[in-house]
Amino acid sequence: MASTSETGHAKNIANFQDLISFCQGYGANYNPTKESLKIPQLQALYQLTQDKLNATKTQKTAFDKATNERRNTFANLKPLATKIINAFAVSGADTLAIADARTVNKKLQGTSSKKTTTEETTPENAPTTNSISTSQQSYDRLIDHFANLIQVVEQNSNYTPNEIELQVATLQTKLTELQTKNTNLINAYTGYSNAMIERNQTLYNPLTGLVQTSKEVKQYVKSVFGANSPQYKQVSGLEFKVIKKD
Repeated sequence: MASTSETGHAKNIANFQDLISFCQGYGANYNPTKESLKIPQLQALYQLTQDKLNATKTQKTAFDKATNERRNTFANLKPLATKIINAFAVSGADTLAIADARTVNKKLQGTSSKKTTTEETTPENAPTTNSISTSQQSYDRLIDHFANLIQVVEQNSNYTPNEIELQVATLQTKLTELQTKNTNLINAYTGYSNAMIERNQTLYNPLTGLVQTSKEVKQYVKSVFGANSPQYKQVSGLEFKVIKKD
């Protein structure tokens, strides 16, 4: 389902198309001196904003895909770490090494310190850089703790489990996968964030944006036909809003 803000952006663009159509219908009577208010420039702005909106949707799809892939990759991390600890505890390793492994696992499980969120966030639903940053830091910590756990067990020659999923080589592969999915998510968010910036610039720039341009077009129509004219009533009924939420 499209977010409220996404629907608002699309509505602005759709209303701008209607505004252009009305202005075209006025024929030679619509003849502004300001270049940005002329029909060809209005059409170009409409197409640009439509392209930027579509690009944002594409980037959001990529971001959502990367979010889901990271979530799925991390889903079994904590249960896996518990299995590693249990296997390490009965491997014949010395008690100090086992204690070190348990300490790392407590951090990974989030039971030894202040709880940190690993909840996924998407900018359309939680559109703050801080929320993305907080979530990202928690994933970075999980990766770091898992890497530390692998180091503890691989340095002990007694840790030679028969189970493939618990063997050091498999754990290293898992670590690489976690790092890759996390990096993919970071890159996907960067693309999405930049697309939103460009979309918002074309729509809401206070000097050249679609919303500002629509206000100027309305003012021009009002000056030409009059405040009580049917022409002005046509365009004045079209609503344009600055959507502050990403």
